[in-house]
Amino acid sequence: MSTPFWLPIETERLLLRDFREDDFDSIHAYATDPEVVRYMPWGPNTLEVTREVLDRNLERQKTWPREELSLAVEVKATSEMIGSISLHDANSDNSAFGYCYSRDAWGKGYGTEAARALARIAFTELGHHRIWATCDARNHGSYAIMEKVGMRREGHMLKNLKARDGWRDSYVYALLADEWRAANR
Repeated sequence: MSTPFWLPIETERLLLRDFREDDFDSIHAYATDPEVVRYMPWGPNTLEVTREVLDRNLERQKTWPREELSLAVEVKATSEMIGSISLHDANSDNSAFGYCYSRDAWGKGYGTEAARALARIAFTELGHHRIWATCDARNHGSYAIMEKVGMRREGHMLKNLKARDGWRDSYVYALLADEWRAANR
């Protein structure tokens, strides 16, 4: 297996890299935080679930191309792992986009910085036609990141996913390669 030349992905402040065994504590810390998982369809994690998630990511990293490109997000200045970002169906030309960050990382622009970097890779290196994402309609922080990356809201699904507090509405956002290219000339 040969890792692509563009991995890890470096931005001004971040390193988007493969997961490591020593990421366990950081992953478990944010995946057990009720505020972090408030709008997620998963969590809070048990130790066993966090172990399964990390082991699955470590196993995926042994092959290329990967069906799911899931990367740890690390702050370069501190080497702190603050979250993760993913392209699901990474081998298709229409990938779902997702991310999750520790509460300490919120409001610092890290989510937008990482999302812009992964969108660039999706369109320039992976040749994607479209990336898309969904989020709980109440999750302003998540859809604010999508909008800052240039994604547009394509839909509002009513009560489409069962959440801890009942049925949730979801927003659907997307960005086409042509739109990304036009905005990044």
